[in-house]
Amino acid sequence: MTVVWINGAFGAGKTTAARELIDLIPNSTLFDPEVIGAALSHLLPAKRLAEVGDFQDLPIWRRLVIDTTAALLGELGGTLVVPMTLLRQEYRDEIFGALAARRIPVRHVLLAPAETILRGRIAERDVPPDLPDGEMRVRQWSYDHIEPYRAALASWLTADAHLVDTSALTPYETALRIAEAVGAGTVPVCEIVQTPEPTGETVAAGVLLFDEHDRVLLVDPTYKPGWEFPGGVVEPGEAPARAGMREVREETGVQLDEAPRLLVVDWERPTPPGYGGLRFLFDGGPLDPAAVAGLLLPGPELRAWRFVTEEEAARLLPPVRYERLRWALRARERGAALYLEAGTPVG
Repeated sequence: MTVVWINGAFGAGKTTAARELIDLIPNSTLFDPEVIGAALSHLLPAKRLAEVGDFQDLPIWRRLVIDTTAALLGELGGTLVVPMTLLRQEYRDEIFGALAARRIPVRHVLLAPAETILRGRIAERDVPPDLPDGEMRVRQWSYDHIEPYRAALASWLTADAHLVDTSALTPYETALRIAEAVGAGTVPVCEIVQTPEPTGETVAAGVLLFDEHDRVLLVDPTYKPGWEFPGGVVEPGEAPARAGMREVREETGVQLDEAPRLLVVDWERPTPPGYGGLRFLFDGGPLDPAAVAGLLLPGPELRAWRFVTEEEAARLLPPVRYERLRWALRARERGAALYLEAGTPVG
């Protein structure tokens, strides 16, 4: 079972190429996530829909795309061809990471016509005659997303996906290029660590490491949205501090000689589909310049690291993780560990 995810700007020809592609790849099925968005327009209150500018901004849309992809492959097997624009890296991380956790490999293809060609296709795009203000809503929507596409192209898309220039290609020729590349193995499976999905509450341990300016080290996982502290899930029978030390060594190459000092224990409440559990944060202390220069990252799991101030961390970390960091820094200053519930000190 595998997924061929066809990405690209609105108007790049993803859906027409995907329809041709299922005739070229044996035992393949088309799944257009647009149907999830259409269903949500009937399922969610108008007030909730008005709060977002795009279905992709709804967590429920991303969860349903993941679950539907897995369910279709479980039912049909073979290859699922998914034409869908993904321009936000954190959404790509969430969707592809969750599929990897279910042992579903994703081959990521990017259709990238020249911008002049892209604009021309948008201008010629058919608009449903019964759609009020159809030309403005459909065409302008596509034009508005050219700039985010350009930004994604310059930052992460080309490094992540197999690029196909469709400027001079028909939909069939595009599909033929994709089928040949997939068949030849030119489109590799996305390198994302296949972290098993939890089936109950988990215990996780993170370690705070600092540079000579007392900035804290954050890492950027490939398999989930948002930045994180070095660390991970505590294995059965493993002490949390030792788990933190192991994860730091595996993720960064830093060897901690002594068990780090506890800063906070935080109870993370279950938030479906997550189960929550206990989260430990330890003080790994400052790294000398040589250790900083030798920091390593395992490609399939982490894409980047950086030292940040507390203020910078507030912009990078999800709110719950930032509150955990904020109180961990206060505990470090005071020399006394804190117990938190959902990021708030108790007792």
